[in-house]
Amino acid sequence: MGDESNTLRVLVATDCHLGYMEKDEIRRFDSFEAFEEICSLAEQNKVDFVLLGGDLFHENKPSRSTLVKTIEILRRYCLNDQPVKFQVVSDQTINFPNRFGQVNYEDPNFNVGLPVFTIHGNHDDPAGVDNLSAIDILSACNLVNYFGKMDLGGSGVGEIAVYPVLVKKGTTFVALYGLGNIRDERLNRMFQTPHAVQWMRPETQDGMSVSDWFNILVLHQNRIKTNPKSAINEHFLPRFLDFIVWGHEHECLIDPQEVPGMGFHITQPGSSVATSLIDGEAKPKHVLLLEIKGNQYRPTKIPLRSVRPFHYAEVVLKDEVDVDPNDQASVLEHLDKIVRNLIEKSSQPTASRPETKLPLIRIKVDYSGFSTINPQRFGQKYVGKVANPQDILIFSKSAKKRQTTGVGNIDDSEKLRPEELNQQTIEALVAENNLKMEILPVDDLDIALHDFVSKDDKMAFYACLQRNLEETRTKLNSEADKFKIEEEDIIVKVGECMQDTGGRSVTAQSNLNSFSDDEDTREMLLGARTTNAGRKASGFTRPSKDATDVAKTGTSRRGRGRGTASIKQTTLNFSQSRSSAAIRSEEVQSSSDEENETNEANEVVESSEPEESPQQTGRKRAAPRGGRGRGRGATAKRGRKADISSIQSMLMSKDDDDDDEDDRPKKPPPRVTRNYGAVRRR
Repeated sequence: MGDESNTLRVLVATDCHLGYMEKDEIRRFDSFEAFEEICSLAEQNKVDFVLLGGDLFHENKPSRSTLVKTIEILRRYCLNDQPVKFQVVSDQTINFPNRFGQVNYEDPNFNVGLPVFTIHGNHDDPAGVDNLSAIDILSACNLVNYFGKMDLGGSGVGEIAVYPVLVKKGTTFVALYGLGNIRDERLNRMFQTPHAVQWMRPETQDGMSVSDWFNILVLHQNRIKTNPKSAINEHFLPRFLDFIVWGHEHECLIDPQEVPGMGFHITQPGSSVATSLIDGEAKPKHVLLLEIKGNQYRPTKIPLRSVRPFHYAEVVLKDEVDVDPNDQASVLEHLDKIVRNLIEKSSQPTASRPETKLPLIRIKVDYSGFSTINPQRFGQKYVGKVANPQDILIFSKSAKKRQTTGVGNIDDSEKLRPEELNQQTIEALVAENNLKMEILPVDDLDIALHDFVSKDDKMAFYACLQRNLEETRTKLNSEADKFKIEEEDIIVKVGECMQDTGGRSVTAQSNLNSFSDDEDTREMLLGARTTNAGRKASGFTRPSKDATDVAKTGTSRRGRGRGTASIKQTTLNFSQSRSSAAIRSEEVQSSSDEENETNEANEVVESSEPEESPQQTGRKRAAPRGGRGRGRGATAKRGRKADISSIQSMLMSKDDDDDDEDDRPKKPPPRVTRNYGAVRRR
C-alpha cells in the first residue's frame, strides 16, 4: 500500500442521524459533534472521499436548524483547494440523476477538495410527489454526491437496475454500487423474483477485463434475521462483489467478516450516535479507513472520541439475594447502587475521551414477582448526573412469565407501560383479522401510513390513491383495446346467424336430408334466453326410424308411440338493434315405453304442399288413461298440422310480451322436422 498514486483511500461511516434529540438541552449537539469528528478524521487521514451508508438525517423532514448545521460542517471540510486524485469514468447522468448529472468536484463553479458519496436510509428516504429527500437538498447545493436512488413505481414487485459508479485512480479500478433503502419485505421479494434486480457490470475496454474491478456495495437494510421476510439475507447478493458496507444496523461490527461460500466481506460500522439505548449501542463507536490497491484492501478502524459514554446493564430481581419482593425500599436501594457504580465508571478520564460528558445510563429490570417503580420518579435524583434521567430504568418480564400470565391478572399500570407495546403494521392487522383488501393493496397502504406518521408526509394517502387509480385506468384501457368489439360487428354477426338458420331450413326442405336435433339445437340456442322460466329444460332425442321412413317414402304407416310432448320455448332477443327478432324453437322430448306399446298408436300425417292444410288420418288406438305416455303439458289437438307459413311467421315475429306469455296457458304445437312431416299423438 506504499504507492499512494495507485491506492484509493476511503473513510466509511453510516447512520449519523443528524438532528437526533435536537430539542433536548443536554443531547441536542451529540449527532453534529460526531459528524464533525468524522469529517475531521477524513481530513487528517487525507482520504480521497467519504462514503456514507445512509441515515445521514434522523428525520425525513429535518428542521432548518439541522439543515443549517449540516451545511456548515460540509462547507467547512469539503470545500477547499485540495486536489482530487481520482476520476469517475462511468456515465454520470445515470449515477447522479439530478438536474446537473455530474460528480460535484467536476463543477467549475465549486472547489470541492473532499467529495462525499452517500445513499439514503430509511429515515431520510425520498417521499412525496416529486420523490425527493433531504439529501437532494445537499446534492442541489453541490455538497454531496447522492447515488443509489431507485425509482420503483407501482404497487407490484417492480424491477431495478443497479449501475456502479466507476472510480479510477492509477491502476486501481473500483466499481461502487449503491442501493438506497427499500422496504425489506419488498426487496426480499425482488431478490427472489427472477430478473427483478439487475446488476450492471463494467464494460470491457482498453484492455481491461471485468475481473480487474474491485466491487464495493453500499446498502441500508435490516440484517437481523428475527423475521426472514423483513430482513435481507447475505446470500441474496451477487458473488462477484468483493466488499460490502452494511448500514442501518447500529451495533458496531467494524471488522470485516467473510460470508461463507460467497467470497465477499461485510463491514458494519454502526451508528455514530446512540439513538436506541440497547446493549448493541453500548459498544465503542468506530469508523473504517479502507485502503484499496488493485484487488486487495486493508481496513483500519478508527475510534470516535466525541461520542457520549453509554453504559448498559441488565438486572433480574428474583436472582438478587439482598432484594425482598415485599419490600420496595430494598428494590430501590439495589437499583440506586447499580446506577451509582455506572456513573462512577463513566466519570473516570480516559485517553479516548479528553473531556467528560454526562453519561447515558440504561438498566433493564426483570421484575417478575415484584412490583414496578415509576421510572420518572426514580430518575429525579440523577438530574445533572446523567444525560437521560427520565428513562434510566426499563421494566420487562421473562417470556415464560408473560405467557403464563392471564389477561385478567394484569393490573392497569402494567397494561399502560409504553415500553412493552408492540407496534403493528397494517399487514399484521389485516392478517390477524382475516380481512380482504379489495380496493387498495395492503403493501401500498402500509407504506402510506408509514410515510404519514414517520415522515410527516400529509399527501401520502392521496399519492397512494392516485397511483392505484392510474394503474387501474391503464389496465382497463389496455384490456378494452385488446377485446374491443364494435356494435356494428355484433349486428352483422347476428344477422348472418339468422340468415344462415333460414337458409339451412330451405335447403333441408328441398333436399329432404336427414337431420340431427343436436345440431339444430346448438344453432338455435346461440345467444337465446329462456322465457318459460318455470319449466325444466329437457334433452333432445333423434326421431324414430318409422318417422324417418315415412318422410322418405311419403306413405303413412303405423309406428311405435314414443310418448307425449313437453314444450320448451327459447327466445333470441337482439337488444343492440332497435327492431329485434324473436326466434323460437320448440323441442319435444319423448320417452319409450316398451311395456305399453300394445296400448299405444301413432298417426302419421304428411303434407307435401305448404300452402294447403288437408288432414289425413290413419288408424288410431286409444291409450290407457293412466299410462306413462301422458306428458306434463296439454296434448296437441287432433287433425292439426304444421305448415311452412306458421314457421316463417314465428321466425320473423317481433318481440312478444314475455309476461303475457307466461300468464296465459300455451298449447304446444306439433314437432316440426326439416321434411315438414309431423308425428302427433292422438
